[in-house]
Amino acid sequence: MTRPALTLYLAAPRGFCAGVDRAIKIVEMALEKWGAPVYVRHEIVHNRFAVDGLREKGAVFVEELDECPEDRPVIFSAHGVPKAVPAEAERREMVFVDATCPLVSKVHIEAERHAEEGLQIVMIGHAGHPETIGTMGQLPDGDVLLVETAEDVAGLDVRDPEKLAYVTQTTLSIDDTAGVVAALQARFPAIVGPHKEDICYATTNRQEAVKAVAPRVDALLVVGAPNSSNSRRLVEVGAKAGCAYSQLVQRASDIDWRALEGISTLAVTAGASAPEVLIREVIDAFSERFDVTVETVETAVEKVEFKVPRVLREAAE
Repeated sequence: MTRPALTLYLAAPRGFCAGVDRAIKIVEMALEKWGAPVYVRHEIVHNRFAVDGLREKGAVFVEELDECPEDRPVIFSAHGVPKAVPAEAERREMVFVDATCPLVSKVHIEAERHAEEGLQIVMIGHAGHPETIGTMGQLPDGDVLLVETAEDVAGLDVRDPEKLAYVTQTTLSIDDTAGVVAALQARFPAIVGPHKEDICYATTNRQEAVKAVAPRVDALLVVGAPNSSNSRRLVEVGAKAGCAYSQLVQRASDIDWRALEGISTLAVTAGASAPEVLIREVIDAFSERFDVTVETVETAVEKVEFKVPRVLREAAE
């Protein structure tokens, strides 16, 4: 029986970004330097496969700092943490390493700078997401107001409409955020925006690659975790760009083959915390069922690298 032909467009850039790469490297280097166990507050990145791999090497993932013993190192996730967390680690005299993505740290610094200038902050983000919690936690309660949609802007109760600034979660959809920003600027003309776009280069690049492939395929699969904001945005971007079937899968075993019967073109991409091995697994699964021709569609080249903290580059005492 001959397999049906399938053209598989592989979006590029896809998968790991520099911030995720750095965060995983931080955990691995901490294990090399101090030995197991090393504690990690929250998932270091939003990918079960990556987290399980680090767990096997000796990383222990916890939700809160009080679950960590004082005599073992603790690492804070790439999403960032409220200021109270490192302050408590210092109080307990713990060894800690902050794996916050430098692009998230940029938003933290921005929010603090605006607050020092007497501005109240509006954060565009998703309630409950670790990055949003971390950014809002840089300032005292009430100094940062959260909006998720353009509709939320009408209900904002601000201290002074003339003294406002906004920041955004780094993993949002550029197009959706533009609508919220427009609503903020319409209601608060004096609102101050970021000096440079908060949505990170990797999020932007992955969304642009999806926009390039989505209109020409029968289906789009995004490899990523359900709790990964940037992965879920890629699914939405694919649907908005004209792909009739745009779905998130954690790995090949999640593929709904019945929904893909009769397709002749497919695009595959991955969120910023999904390792390439999972993308290859998906391609292999299609190769077993189809006569696959793989074409890469590259819309940007990423050469960004972030250094790991100095404490990990120094030899253990």
